Amino acid sequence: MATTQAQTYEYTVLGKDGQPLTGRIEAPNEQAVAARLRELGLSATDITPVSTGGLNREISIGSQRPKPKDVALALRQLATMVEAGLSLPRALSVLRMQTEGQPLAAILEPVEQDVTDGLELSVALAKHPRVFTPVTLAMVRAGEAGGFLAESLTAVSTILERDLALRQAVKGAMVYPVVILVMAVVAVTAMLLFIVPVFEGIFADVGAELPWATQLLVKAAALLRITGIPLMLAIGGGIWWWRRHGNDLSVREKIDPLKLRAPIFGPLQQKVGMARFARNLSTMTRVGVPIVPALETVGGTAGNVVIEQAVDRVREAVRTGTTLAAAIEDEDIFPTMLRQMVAVGEDSGSLDVMLTKVADFYDAEVDAAAGALSSVIEPLMIVFIGVIVGAMLIALYMPIFSISDTVQ
Repeated sequence: MATTQAQTYEYTVLGKDGQPLTGRIEAPNEQAVAARLRELGLSATDITPVSTGGLNREISIGSQRPKPKDVALALRQLATMVEAGLSLPRALSVLRMQTEGQPLAAILEPVEQDVTDGLELSVALAKHPRVFTPVTLAMVRAGEAGGFLAESLTAVSTILERDLALRQAVKGAMVYPVVILVMAVVAVTAMLLFIVPVFEGIFADVGAELPWATQLLVKAAALLRITGIPLMLAIGGGIWWWRRHGNDLSVREKIDPLKLRAPIFGPLQQKVGMARFARNLSTMTRVGVPIVPALETVGGTAGNVVIEQAVDRVREAVRTGTTLAAAIEDEDIFPTMLRQMVAVGEDSGSLDVMLTKVADFYDAEVDAAAGALSSVIEPLMIVFIGVIVGAMLIALYMPIFSISDTVQ
């Protein structure tokens, strides 16, 4: 079991060609890092502790499935060890020992055994499709065929890290609105279940005629008392159904187009999809994956079935001899800038460079849009919950004002 006192350290060693190589390792202290590296025949020139936030955090014990951030870090460490001259079985053994007691170790153990038995790394990884993405498998396969496995592993880890950053940006923009919405629902439910009945009893004792707003509130409270439990069961059933069938193609074909047309969030999701498409295609073509297999792989990474189907049509067009730029030009889902950059990249023979620039652009766009979204939604949600609760309070106190006027 890995000790809870382990710290993430970044180290620098000299590779076979004398060039410095960096990597990260979990250990209790710097001396333990140096000792592990010496066991591998490596001499560290620098060992520095790094923050355990974000992608560098340790896998939480008890998780059933390795987190993508831990897979990205493991692939980067594996690339460093392969580049430093370690044999693949030995590198996998070291990686497994570093993650001992964690979910990733349970995946690395059979992978190490398969590679030791003579299987290629891509074949061994393909036995765990829930952990290693199609892009990862395709790029590892290309690296093995071309003799640049370390470069492919590094590129894969970069893709995973960038994708995680995109997801975090979108989630960060969604957290505050969701929290405010939940607070509003809780506040309204509490008032209807506990406060409105008290006022309802007072109004009944007085015998005053209730204003229409108060009558509506009283009826809503009575309805909630009757339908509260069935409503909770229905919500729970809906969540259960969505978790089981939300990724079904028939469901996504109906929901995903609506996501892209949604105000505010639609353009944000399109930018995320374009960033993933451009970066994955750029990296795969750079490491030598042919364009048609690369398109077949990256289509499923966009996160939206509309973009995926567009990429499938582009792939079929390219397969029949159409240029990538011409095929993309026929698909409205691809923005003008991406079309132009692809055309320039094909004409100049630097498609991977142009796609990388596109991906960087949309990464920045997602960050900016997420930040702007948060700054706009926060005050709107505060006003929303204030109006809802305020209207309910006014509806409750309107009869009291009427009674006071009558008494006077």
